[in-house]
Amino acid sequence: MGLDITTRRAGDVTIMEVSGRVTLGEGASGLRNAIHSLLHEGHKKILLDLAGASYVDSSGLGTMVAAYATVTNQGGELKLLNAISRVKDLLLITKLYTVFEVYEDEAAAIRSFGSVATSANP
Repeated sequence: MGLDITTRRAGDVTIMEVSGRVTLGEGASGLRNAIHSLLHEGHKKILLDLAGASYVDSSGLGTMVAAYATVTNQGGELKLLNAISRVKDLLLITKLYTVFEVYEDEAAAIRSFGSVATSANP
């Protein structure tokens, strides 16, 4: 199974729902390209929903770190939602839990961006 990314909007927050494997090669590059496209379109509040991610390897994690840096350098915010246990473990081992904001509740994650509207409109 490859990587599938769908996006939807909740106010001024773009939620990227990731399904499949975020691994070296096509998966990591697909995620990187999707985030760059969002930035190019002016979307700077990005919530990466990993509930559907079946597997994330170190390359996938590296892509998320690079995306975090890119988004932050362009004045935006990138936060994680529903991190699967493997991602949580990797974040703990690498001490990246101190870098990423990780949420289990979508409404709380959206509020953390300081968004006024919380309706989930595409």
